Amino acid sequence: MRVVFSAVALACGLFLVTHQPAFAETPAVSKKQVTKIIGQFQEAIKNKDTAAFMGLFLREDVTWTATYTDASVERYNASIKDTKEPVAIRVQAGGSPRKFIDSIAKNKAPQSETFSNVRIDTDGDIAHVWFDYTFMIGTYKSAWGKESWQLVRTEGGWKISAVTWSSEENPVPPGA
Repeated sequence: MRVVFSAVALACGLFLVTHQPAFAETPAVSKKQVTKIIGQFQEAIKNKDTAAFMGLFLREDVTWTATYTDASVERYNASIKDTKEPVAIRVQAGGSPRKFIDSIAKNKAPQSETFSNVRIDTDGDIAHVWFDYTFMIGTYKSAWGKESWQLVRTEGGWKISAVTWSSEENPVPPGA
């Protein structure tokens, strides 16, 4: 009986040692990898690199939503000279990462987006990134606000699955 019990105990022990369940990566490792995605996002904008930028996203049609301050909407609408031009609204959800990076790539002026107060929360499978941003066109501070990303860890690494931001557009025109 002792031999049977010992054999069963040994077999169970070996099974437990060799068949550990797969766990998500640790939050510390995830934070490092998500931080790398943040840097790649900024570099792709700076370098006008459409392929690198689009490679950061889960797919092309991720949630891409901006909300503009009341003052920004009022200034824009007051500046409309052509009555056929649509008025601005506070929440704009019709954009996409592709439209964003294509507009940057077409503009000859250098552009960049700087981040501060970056916060990352993750459990190793999903992550939320929240930060203050400033969007620059050359030396002109074009817009600023808060930005939020949702990310998922895929077989191919971390991918951005949603981007939402607030925007205060600069009331001072460029060159003024």
